[in-house]
Amino acid sequence: MRIDRRGAMALGVAGLAAAGTAAAETRAGGRPPDPSETVRLWPNGAPGGERVTVTPVVTERSTSPDFHDRFAAHTRDPLMMVYRPERPNGAAMLLIPGGGYKWAVIDKEGTEIALPLSRAGITCFVLRYRLPADGWAAGPDAPLQDAQRALRLIRARAADYGVDAKRIGVLGASAGGHLAASLATDFARKVYTPADRADQVSARPDFTVLLYPVISMAEPNVHAGSRTELLGTSPSAEQIAAYSPERQVRAETPPAFLVHAYDDNAVPVENSLIYAEALRAAKVPVESHLFEEGGHGFGIRLAAGKPAAEWPAMFLSWARRRGHLGAAR
Repeated sequence: MRIDRRGAMALGVAGLAAAGTAAAETRAGGRPPDPSETVRLWPNGAPGGERVTVTPVVTERSTSPDFHDRFAAHTRDPLMMVYRPERPNGAAMLLIPGGGYKWAVIDKEGTEIALPLSRAGITCFVLRYRLPADGWAAGPDAPLQDAQRALRLIRARAADYGVDAKRIGVLGASAGGHLAASLATDFARKVYTPADRADQVSARPDFTVLLYPVISMAEPNVHAGSRTELLGTSPSAEQIAAYSPERQVRAETPPAFLVHAYDDNAVPVENSLIYAEALRAAKVPVESHLFEEGGHGFGIRLAAGKPAAEWPAMFLSWARRRGHLGAAR
């Protein structure tokens, strides 16, 4: 199936409804079910958990029968929820929700984005990752361990998932955008001991999508809450530099598609601007869409009726133009 610009726009608009608020889905039974297929990342448990004592919890914030709004805190057994499309086009995406590194919002920036993207033919994997302040030996690298491992598992099992190992992207939102950008810039950094043969493949995403991302750990544009959870209350200058992805961009950093709103009062739009400029300086392809309205954390469902609602269609058009999407089969 050939997806032209008009088709991409239609898919983007349809994606808003597919995220869990469409009237048709509501009449069919309200909240869409979670996929039955999940993948646990680590065969013998997540590394460095000897001193971890937190209790995992998933909290439902939604009071509506039409959609979930859950967040996961203190994850100890990181996993991916798999959304397989009816008509796969060979592309895959690892979706990393935000939550300020204090928790991960499962639905707003995970499942609600996976649904429309899977309908566009993309096999999606929603990541539930560990948090840096929960006592893991790797500290601030614990989330990156999970992101690297997840990308490697998708690539190592590409044939099983029916995806092209050279068309695997990552999408991150807010603090999840920081983790996605860290994966894009630090994919080759050794942050864990290989667990099995899957760790022999590259963790480099082929493309990156960042929604209102946390990027810089430095003033004046830092999201203070994310930095505190990641690096503590008094990080050193060296830590700030090492965990600011814009400072780690290299020529091999994958192309990026950036989405942000100027009226974002939580994560300043400058975070996207400085990452885009770092990519441009390294001659890495980048496309940015900065909207007048949207606020923070809009995902798809909360973008309805705002200029930022156009981002899914814009992304699909960009991804197809760059060859990240293929013909459905």
